[in-house]
Amino acid sequence: MKKTFSLLRTINKDRDFKRAYTKGKSFVFPYVVLYINRNFRKGTRVGITASKKIGNAVKRNRARRIIRQAYLELIYGKDLGNIDFVFVARARTPGAKSCDIKRSLKGLFEKMF
Repeated sequence: MKKTFSLLRTINKDRDFKRAYTKGKSFVFPYVVLYINRNFRKGTRVGITASKKIGNAVKRNRARRIIRQAYLELIYGKDLGNIDFVFVARARTPGAKSCDIKRSLKGLFEKMF
C-alpha cells in the first residue's frame, strides 16, 4: 500500500510537473528552486523532486523530507487558491540543517507574496 500524507495534496503526474517547469514562474535560492503554476483543480498541490545529482537514495529522501516539513510549518493551512508548488532540491540541500531550509523557504514565500 502506498504511503500518503493526509496533510498534503501532492502532484503525482509527470505532465503536471512538466507544466510547472515550462509555464510556471521560478524562484531560485541556494537550497531549493520553487516553481509556481496555477492549476485547474480545487486547492493547493505540492510536488517535491530530488534528482540523482543530489546523491544516493538516503540523501534524496532526506532532502525531500526536510523540504516537506518546512513547507508544512510555513504554508500549510493558509488559503492560497489553486496553485501548484514544485520544489526542486539542489546539491546543498541534503547537507543543510532543517532551520536553513525553513529560512530559505520563508525567504521564497516572502518574495512571492
